[in-house]
Amino acid sequence: MDVNGKTALVAGLGISGRSMMDVLRAHGAKAIGVDERCEDADLKSFDDVDWDAIDLVCTSPVFNPRTPFILEAQRRGIPVISEVELAWWLRADRDGKGAHAGWIGITGTNGKTSTTEMTSEMLTACGLKAPAVGNIGKAVSHAAIDAANDVLCVELSSFQLHFTYSLALDCAAITNIADDHLDWHGGIENYAADKSKVFHGVKKTLVYNADDARVTGLAEQAETADGCRKVGFTLGAPKAGQIGVADGWIVDMSGVAGGTPGEATKVAPVAEFTHLTEPDGTVYPHLLADALTALSLALGYGADRDTAVRALQAFAPGGHRIQTVATAGSGAQAIRFVDDSKATNAHAANASLNSFGAKSVVWIAGGLAKGSRFEKLVADQAHTIKAAVIIGRDQQPMLDAFAASAPEIPLTVIDPADNATVMARAVNAAGSYAEAGNVVLMAPACASMDQFKSYADRGDQFAAESRRWVSEHAEG
Repeated sequence: MDVNGKTALVAGLGISGRSMMDVLRAHGAKAIGVDERCEDADLKSFDDVDWDAIDLVCTSPVFNPRTPFILEAQRRGIPVISEVELAWWLRADRDGKGAHAGWIGITGTNGKTSTTEMTSEMLTACGLKAPAVGNIGKAVSHAAIDAANDVLCVELSSFQLHFTYSLALDCAAITNIADDHLDWHGGIENYAADKSKVFHGVKKTLVYNADDARVTGLAEQAETADGCRKVGFTLGAPKAGQIGVADGWIVDMSGVAGGTPGEATKVAPVAEFTHLTEPDGTVYPHLLADALTALSLALGYGADRDTAVRALQAFAPGGHRIQTVATAGSGAQAIRFVDDSKATNAHAANASLNSFGAKSVVWIAGGLAKGSRFEKLVADQAHTIKAAVIIGRDQQPMLDAFAASAPEIPLTVIDPADNATVMARAVNAAGSYAEAGNVVLMAPACASMDQFKSYADRGDQFAAESRRWVSEHAEG
């Protein structure tokens, strides 16, 4: 759609909403911002919208598909789109002949941010201007109209993808699919269908989780451009068409690393990627999966293999992703406090807990469950969890899970009454369980907004309180 001369309703004036307002106006549209909590919004209520004057609705991810104004727009036949769809429509003509920056899209329940950052890092090392945008970094609509960008590494949420229709990406990946945001989407099938949109029409390389049956099915069904390569990543030994791990090496059998498809090409030893392992060499499985995904995307886009591998070896994950934030003691007998606040669902928490030894983890868990259950998670990780500290305002789903799956594990339940002291009380409780060699792990399996500003705020508070605890308990 050519937005010039159109009137667009922009719903929600957060980062993406304000970016859409700017971009629409720069392309000749009349943009009307609606936000009940924003003082400078054009309208404070959707009740005040003159629907007869509206040609297009650009919605922020906060609004689910059943929101009344969205239903009203659809009833009237008015297109409802995401910021991603708008960015795709308006992406910059870089040479005056219709050429655009490349797009690499990454979605999935977990691992999106790390994978996007790794991909950006590798392509940047190869001399491309390849920012990480979308759910992270700069708003994708602003990045898309910047003709200086060579390729956009776009983290895509299921919310954004729901109202996105016309993407035909150069490279795309789905990291995994597990129960998350089911209340927003109305069920796992709807959620998976929205995620699968990144696979439609992929031109160069489609990357999928070969260890995830649902993702594998979506990859097999995807209709891609002629010549598109499909690469499955696995944490096990790869088969033909896959990249994985064998005998301590990253091994490619898809041809994406430059070898002959179906034949094994050794890429690099896993031990050389120090950010993927615990101090004792134990591999973080979820970070290894992210690295395999990102490497496949970067190489599939055309990155030089040696340059990309060196960049990936030097990469350090961003904050709140399995990050040691405080240590009491030294060596193997230290008590470590590990922040994985980005583990906002059961699938991510399971991967995080999987990184540690038997009965070594004092687990801080709980928050907004988003319709998920945790019985399987607790059952699967009962051998890892030594004790648990339950935070959050709605603690019942987590308490039910322990009662059903591991009633023998000791619990401390943190009174939710005072948000300001929740994390201090949680860390104190966790510290009381911790012994030499243990890990106090905050991987809550839940969203944060019931008691914190964001997962980052939750992680920052955990780090501060962990350092305070270590200081108070230091010997001498």
